[in-house]
Amino acid sequence: MSRAQQTLLMKSTLRRRRELAAGGTSDLLDLVQSGLANQVAAALAELPEQRRREIGGDLTTWFKQRQQATWWTAGSSTALAAAVVGCLPTAAQAATILTRNTINPYGERAATLVSQVAEERGITWLGDLAHRLAAKANQQTWVERWRFLAALLRVTETAPPTNDRFVELWLNSVEQPDRRANQSTPLIERLRADPFLTAMLPRLFEVDGLGSRMMFDEVTTTGDERQRHVLPTALARLATEGSIDRKTLIDGAIGRLLRGDRAVALRAFTILLTELEPTTAEVATRATDYLRLLTDAPAPTATMAQKALRQLPDLEIDAVLDTSRDVLLRPDKTLVKAQLSWLDRLARQHRDRATQIAEVIAVAAEHPAVELRDRANTLATRHGHDPTATGTGRAFARPRADDLPPPAPPAPAPTPITDVDELAEEVAALLGTQSQGAPLDRILDGLVRLTTTDSTRVHTALTPVIERRHWSWGNEHRYDPLCLCEVVVDVLTTAAATDQQARRRSRWEALLAAVRRTDRTTPQPELIATNPRMPAPHRLLRARLLEIGAHVNEPGHPGLLATPTSANGLLDPLTLLERLAALGDRTPWHWDLTQALLRLPADTDEAVAGKATALGTPAGERLATWLRTGGLPQPVMRATTVTRRSRKGSYDWEHDQLPPRRILVELRPPDGHDDRYGLLTADPAPLGGDEHSGWAHLWPSILPGHRGVIAAYTLPIVAATADMDQRDGTAVLPLLAESSGPGGVALDLALAYGLGARHGADRVATLDALLGLAGAGQLDATGTGEQLGRLIAGQLVKLTRALEPLRDAALAGAPLTVWRLTAAALPAILATPTPPRGLPDLLSLAAETASTTGTRIEVPGLDELAARGGTSRLGTEARRLRHALDTA
Repeated sequence: MSRAQQTLLMKSTLRRRRELAAGGTSDLLDLVQSGLANQVAAALAELPEQRRREIGGDLTTWFKQRQQATWWTAGSSTALAAAVVGCLPTAAQAATILTRNTINPYGERAATLVSQVAEERGITWLGDLAHRLAAKANQQTWVERWRFLAALLRVTETAPPTNDRFVELWLNSVEQPDRRANQSTPLIERLRADPFLTAMLPRLFEVDGLGSRMMFDEVTTTGDERQRHVLPTALARLATEGSIDRKTLIDGAIGRLLRGDRAVALRAFTILLTELEPTTAEVATRATDYLRLLTDAPAPTATMAQKALRQLPDLEIDAVLDTSRDVLLRPDKTLVKAQLSWLDRLARQHRDRATQIAEVIAVAAEHPAVELRDRANTLATRHGHDPTATGTGRAFARPRADDLPPPAPPAPAPTPITDVDELAEEVAALLGTQSQGAPLDRILDGLVRLTTTDSTRVHTALTPVIERRHWSWGNEHRYDPLCLCEVVVDVLTTAAATDQQARRRSRWEALLAAVRRTDRTTPQPELIATNPRMPAPHRLLRARLLEIGAHVNEPGHPGLLATPTSANGLLDPLTLLERLAALGDRTPWHWDLTQALLRLPADTDEAVAGKATALGTPAGERLATWLRTGGLPQPVMRATTVTRRSRKGSYDWEHDQLPPRRILVELRPPDGHDDRYGLLTADPAPLGGDEHSGWAHLWPSILPGHRGVIAAYTLPIVAATADMDQRDGTAVLPLLAESSGPGGVALDLALAYGLGARHGADRVATLDALLGLAGAGQLDATGTGEQLGRLIAGQLVKLTRALEPLRDAALAGAPLTVWRLTAAALPAILATPTPPRGLPDLLSLAAETASTTGTRIEVPGLDELAARGGTSRLGTEARRLRHALDTA
């Protein structure tokens, strides 16, 4: 800054001081709004305390008037903090303003300026202010705000608070240092100089979920020099140096592991213990805790505890045996195998107790894994105990088929909404979450009926609900071509509006006209594809919404014809007949009646058709014709392979995220059928990354009697859970299991992809669907297995993911279904040049289910694999399956 500029700034500051002293505050408030923090501090200097308090009152009033409409930048937040500390009388009053989430002073620079203002004023409550602000920290608090508070605490030499969020923010600052102040400083050096480390360290082991945040990496210069799990490693090094207490780390980590948490959150503490390398003396004094970890902790932690315990020379055998009874039934095969090895060693070392140890080893004869059962039987027999002699193990299991409960009949649909307050509650629940459309049919029906009888109350009740809707319903999400958020909210807004009804009606009618082709002289469907990426069921759903928007608020309407009577979307024909009769001479809405017809069951008797004809209305005749002609037929399905598009350039991120190919299903109507709405005509969707809509779970209720059609339309979304690792795509599968109609190859492929989903929740949903279909006798286990084998052989699905739900299905009472499925999957898998990872486990599961059911199904390719000899596990499991088939 030049001397002339310095002179001007000094004159300006002196002028502001005189104005402030004389009673004016507008210039100071302008400086705050402009973010000129240094000038705010300069203007306040040397003002008398009484005048500061007067300014503080004006500042508080001014802030309250602007807090909702003002966007507080880092600069304006810093200027505000300087003004607050320089004028308000107490820490409590200052905190009232500065605790707002929108106020984020600029880190340490802001703290330096604020502390200067406090020192010049002579106040002593800055540390109290920092504690008050820290107590209000929440998930919206930024790390820069934490740095501001931390700097205030350091300047005032105040002990830091240790509430959960403050500790989390401290950890964030450790992971993401201020590069302006710590240019490339290694983490361990920053920890050595951290004044808060001693206070924060015990809390790392007490805050739930914090372990997952401790697993960050440190990149020094390039990604190739990344250091993994750097924080546990650094803490262990500091303990070795004596900078921090080693006992605190060991006891804290073990205590956290014993209390439990999500597996990903416990990993940091397992690594910390591993890096600390506790001595045998340290382990021995905590042997009871290590034994509890071996029994109850996740597999990586239990394995660590097991290794530590095996090194102890004087560990009590009785304690090992008691623990082993639980460990040997754990599903973690590596852990159980190591425990068996440990027990084998103990039996050889302590011959006088070999029989007692052998009895414990025999516990593993009940393990689900065949190879572990065999190992346990061998070791127990070697040390003097025969498991089969006492009926232990599975040697005496009788052949059995599936034992699944019969499916319950479809649940009735919820009763209609008859009260405005209930409607408002349902709309609030719908718009208050991110789950799209679950009760949509019921809400739309209640909306139509209640606006015809009590529109004023509907308007009054819905307007505030719509205004405070969840952010996810704010508009139409362009990244998702199937999003209906904007349309649903617009329909609700139309029902809740009292003005411009004619204008709104005109808009809806124009939108509705754009999706319907009334001239059927060409073979094109009546339902127009305004967006080619939108499947036909979704087009119908959107057309219904547009139609409701065009007609809502019409007087005298008794409700929607298409509201289902069963929870799975089916509509009782007699109920539809009654609804048509209630309309009288009124013409039903076209898409409402269309949807109602599509929800009718296929097996309707002639008596209902006759009553429909007797109504003497076009709608009644349309219903009668639909019933007599059998409604919508089942389509012709054909599986086909779709490959990803060509690369657009040398760097094409979206292309790299797509799978190289995917097996989908093509739909075509049967010969001679006029596919009026295009529902039975569909080409496989191209691979484009659009497989993530949350609205697809509404489709099964659109065609509840056409399980295979909906499976074909949802297949890209389901497949993406396996080949693109997306979430929640298989939620539609249990709904398809509750539907009716043949599933065909589309359902087989959907289940096969779902079994290989990346995320556990998606595999659980697939398992639920598979068991539901098997219990109803509607699962084609052979077809699903063939598709699963095809996908695994083509490296489109990972076999290791599918093993868990298949094992769970066998344990849940469907061993015969699992055996048929695996038997159908194995030929394609065995024919691959390189056996996929997990094949020995699949062969083991096949052998177990084949033995359990006593059903012989020949597996092409198995004899060749079993005849290779050798001691590999693959050959061993192949021979075990061959033996199971020979004895079936």
